Amino acid sequence: MLSKLQIQAFSDNELRSQTGSYSLQINPNSLSHSHSASFAPAKDNDAAGTVLKFHTQNAEEMSFDFVIDATGVVPGVTDVAKEIESFRTLAYTYQGAQHSPNYLKIVWGGLTFNCMLTSLKIAYQLFAPSGAPLRAQLSVAFRQHLTPEDLARLGDKKSADLTHAQVVTAGSTLPLMAYGVYDRPDLYPQVARANDMNDLVHLTAGRALNFPPFEESRHD
Repeated sequence: MLSKLQIQAFSDNELRSQTGSYSLQINPNSLSHSHSASFAPAKDNDAAGTVLKFHTQNAEEMSFDFVIDATGVVPGVTDVAKEIESFRTLAYTYQGAQHSPNYLKIVWGGLTFNCMLTSLKIAYQLFAPSGAPLRAQLSVAFRQHLTPEDLARLGDKKSADLTHAQVVTAGSTLPLMAYGVYDRPDLYPQVARANDMNDLVHLTAGRALNFPPFEESRHD
């Protein structure tokens, strides 16, 4: 039996409270899964070149295109506009109760990818005489979401030489999170700069923040 790519939606950052799911009518022809890391110039650079020092592993990213077809050639969809809205509601729409869009899990064969939608582009390709769309291609991109359990498995959050990721939970503040990582609540401005944050007061629950090593955070 053909396995359809499924996108499951959850209301919590631990991905335990499932609120819905969406199965693709037609599986994508290809799928891109990107991995990247960030490096910073080491202090012992010289004229011969730049020595790089590992900074952090960035969140993985996944992207693919899929088609919604209501021409009757492929069964399962009779209204392209309603089908697109169904997907938007599940993966893109801001959910007021949780103050963010849904957390997502992509499942296809042996693939499982926890993530959130970062980009959605819709290209309408065929129309009925009435102007109603009969076929559309959706280009979607997702960024990896690490659950608190995932983060706990990454290792000792107190290590002074590693960049750590922490998930913002309800009631979190930057000073409290900085204290939990560095035992120094006063380092929260540096954390904000490292994450390109303009608002240091209102944190988004579920967001993963990087806590890089700071020389002044180390204790003798």
